Amino acid sequence: MNTRILAGLPLSLSLLLLAACNVVPPAQSDSTRFYVLSSPSLPAAAPSSNGLRLGLRSVDLAEYLRNRSIIVRQGANELVPDDYNRWAESLDAGIMRVLRTSLVAAPNVGRVFAQPFPLDSDRDYDIAVTVLHCEGVRSGLNRAASHFSALVEITSGGPDPRVVTRLNFTAPDSAWNGRDYDELAARLSDAVSGLARGIVAALPAAPRQ
Repeated sequence: MNTRILAGLPLSLSLLLLAACNVVPPAQSDSTRFYVLSSPSLPAAAPSSNGLRLGLRSVDLAEYLRNRSIIVRQGANELVPDDYNRWAESLDAGIMRVLRTSLVAAPNVGRVFAQPFPLDSDRDYDIAVTVLHCEGVRSGLNRAASHFSALVEITSGGPDPRVVTRLNFTAPDSAWNGRDYDELAARLSDAVSGLARGIVAALPAAPRQ
């Protein structure tokens, strides 16, 4: 503060102004890190025109996953949201993106539409996913893993849809060091790609007209 200004003020006021200058904390850098789920590479060849036409109707999340903080489970019932390690996009949008890319990469899939469906989209099957778990798990001092599970309902396309099959999917827990959240995001990305493979395996061949 300018000492000439202080010299013209009463001593008590000058001391208060000096004290105020000394107690203002320095600016702190934001240590928050942001992560995304990673999609597999698309095939070099164009999808077959004879492949299945799929619609991704919805991806719903368990209530505790509906925020940007990455969740780590400790024990059976304790959930710890990490406000300094966060998803860069909503988790349902990220899972939808990776699912769509992974499904398109399947050799027997021709097109994948996402909501809102185009008016002229003729689909063989529609897919709805409810994600039950998508988090890290710490189960001991040096034990941690990723954990992902989901319920899938596959319905026929067209104006009169019917349930074709339901799938209860749980990815194998994959080891995680408990600290590297980029590694955790990669493990969960692999789990979502595994879910796409499970969906493709559950699809019956659609008769083509």
